[in-house]
Amino acid sequence: MKSAAILLSLVLLILSVPIFMVFGLGSATVAIWGLKLPWSTLIQVSFGSMTKHVLIAVPLFIFAGMVMLRGGAAARLVHFATTLVGHWPGGLGIAMILAMGFFAAFCGSILAAITAVGTIMIPQMVDQGYPKPFVIVLAASAAFLEALIPPSNAAILFSALTDVPVSRTFAAGFLPGFVLIVILGVVVTWKCRHLKNPNKATVSERLAALWAAIPGLFTPVIILGGIYAGLLTPSESAAIAGIWAILIGMLVYRELTFRGIINALYETARITAVIFAIIAMATFLSVVLTYSQTPQKIITYFTEMGGTPLTFWLSVAIICLILGTFVEIVPVFYLTVPIFAALALSLNLNILHLYVVFIAFAGIGMITPPVCVGIYTAAGVAKESPEKTFREVPLFVCVGIVFGLLMIFFPAAATWLPEILR
Repeated sequence: MKSAAILLSLVLLILSVPIFMVFGLGSATVAIWGLKLPWSTLIQVSFGSMTKHVLIAVPLFIFAGMVMLRGGAAARLVHFATTLVGHWPGGLGIAMILAMGFFAAFCGSILAAITAVGTIMIPQMVDQGYPKPFVIVLAASAAFLEALIPPSNAAILFSALTDVPVSRTFAAGFLPGFVLIVILGVVVTWKCRHLKNPNKATVSERLAALWAAIPGLFTPVIILGGIYAGLLTPSESAAIAGIWAILIGMLVYRELTFRGIINALYETARITAVIFAIIAMATFLSVVLTYSQTPQKIITYFTEMGGTPLTFWLSVAIICLILGTFVEIVPVFYLTVPIFAALALSLNLNILHLYVVFIAFAGIGMITPPVCVGIYTAAGVAKESPEKTFREVPLFVCVGIVFGLLMIFFPAAATWLPEILR
């Protein structure tokens, strides 16, 4: 029965059936006909997985980001980043990276970041002579900061799966996010050192850009300050961030309209529906793994084979690289994190270290064909064929691998800040 379910899942993937249906049909086949479980068990567990309180923050953070995009905050953040570093070698590319980092501090959605920042920066960079394929892959790679810099939907999902407090998972991604910004900045500086850059902004222009961006820059203070001061839960801080985004969009920048709010709600519902459909169906797989005691068997096998922490980390890297190439990152979460977490705990490894290493390698799938949803989104923004960008992918895959290896061998990058804030 398990072989038939695996074959069914592979056939569905080849036929480009949505991934949540692949999870649902394959796992339900094993659960009902193989393990003889009633439908009611699957439905109850699936419903429970979607009603965890921490997951309320996911659509709320997405909504805050969408409102920031339509209310003018995103444009001011991009302009501020451009005035800071636009005149450097590869300055516009560095400005895009910084803008992605700023946007990450109040959104948490990778695809929303590509749309928000890419819509503004990609045409500007192309006009300055940056190769369009390079710009597209850079946008998809830099948007990966959304998975690390808090608040992050990836951190929320990881906490929901492992029961680690969201505040600690948020903190674990901050320093690695900064490291990734530096690595991407070095690559862009080297790659684009010969391109023409805009004139250096004057002090008054920088101060004006900063003044305009302050309401947007204040958003992460509200979000993270409320969480770490113990005043707000992640869900409450996300709700307040959405209200703040509406207020500054309507009263400060005066660019947010009622139609803009409706569009933001529509986009939030669309993205959230995709995420929660995957969560619901992936839970079917977790039921199968639990009843078949697969995690326990894997731990026993790994221990008997003399598995070491280094072997474990390399296994995580390879598995995430392979799965991330063919499957989006949310399904990879629900497919592997429960098993990885159990193995990490059996080896006395820090679960927050696992989070950062997992994100580092699974996130490379955002830019690797055939799935590469990050590139497809950025190419759509740039109105370019995705296939024309693939020649730039190997460079950024190497960047991702280097970053992932750094996270493996320097676990303090993930654990230092959570320990300080404990």
